[in-house]
Amino acid sequence: MREYLLVLFVAASVTYLLTPVARRLAVRVGAQAEPRERDVHVVPTPRLGGLAMYAGVAAAFLVASRLPHLERVFVYSDVEAVVVAGGVIVLVGVVDDIWPLDALTKLAGQVVAVGVMILQGLQLIGLNLPGIGYTSLGPEGVPLTVLLALLTVNAINFVDGLDGLAAGVGAIAALAFFAFSYSLSTGLVTGGVQLERISSPTLIGAVLAGACLGFLPHNFSPARIFMGDSGSMLIGLMLAGSVTSLTGQFDFSKLPTTTTVPALLPLLLPFAVLAVPFVDLLLAVVRRTRSGRSPFAPDKAHLHHRLLEIGHSHRRAVLIMYFWTALLAFGGVAASVSQGPAYVLTAVGVLALVGVAIGAVPRLRARTRG
Repeated sequence: MREYLLVLFVAASVTYLLTPVARRLAVRVGAQAEPRERDVHVVPTPRLGGLAMYAGVAAAFLVASRLPHLERVFVYSDVEAVVVAGGVIVLVGVVDDIWPLDALTKLAGQVVAVGVMILQGLQLIGLNLPGIGYTSLGPEGVPLTVLLALLTVNAINFVDGLDGLAAGVGAIAALAFFAFSYSLSTGLVTGGVQLERISSPTLIGAVLAGACLGFLPHNFSPARIFMGDSGSMLIGLMLAGSVTSLTGQFDFSKLPTTTTVPALLPLLLPFAVLAVPFVDLLLAVVRRTRSGRSPFAPDKAHLHHRLLEIGHSHRRAVLIMYFWTALLAFGGVAASVSQGPAYVLTAVGVLALVGVAIGAVPRLRARTRG
């Protein structure tokens, strides 16, 4: 655990220290977000925060490769695939932050980055299906990996609409993946499972959480810099890489009985962790398609925009989104590793009702005053 905390600290520190440098660079090259009708910021704000985040990620992985207990992870290509593909998608994001790309061009860049990740050896090679068990994937593993990665990348990209929202959601998701995979890796003492395979998503989660937490002080409302597409797409790609490494690289049935979880839970966990961004993405696609517009056409009807509309402040809306993300993410993790998932799900349900009540407070006050 100490080595994971060290790399998290390295990622956070490097990102925090280099973010002002990225801000000055963004101002110099003109990579600034001008206020638009659908935006909530009112002054031009520099982007390119993703450059500082990627620097923090690279520095943390470099330190991890020199640590005795983590250097074994680098025997496999999972981390290398995330680093190389992450560099590609950050480059696409930087171009978009400076010279805005159309939706199809940006999507093509995302596909290239995911393709690089697959060519580096990180893809779904099997799935744990309920009632069937572990099923190896053939050629169909490639399109499934691409689909998973594109959904995750664009879910994080869509949720990046308020100061600190994407960074906080990314940190929560990464910490949830870290908690789940770490709980598995520490219990792997028998069963012939390769510990390094489990440690890869654990390390990726720790590093990503560090980068997000290091960027958050500069980005929380009022933001002095935005991460831009270079940052949001990096978060999505790293989460997708962690999910791929966690769910599709080994057989959960080989885990010892003390750490075995139902086959369905590892398959659903990524969607529980990213439920809020995924729901926002799905609603946006349905909403825009029904109105005859492109699914990628921007609007001001995301979940966070609706929270602002009913009377929440900027910071309160972000904190509510954090609450929902953390509730679903860590609720899913707790249900996966708990001996009594029913109790966990009951607690999650109670907290969900509390969250609904908190979210409705401004509207109830308005009705009372009316």
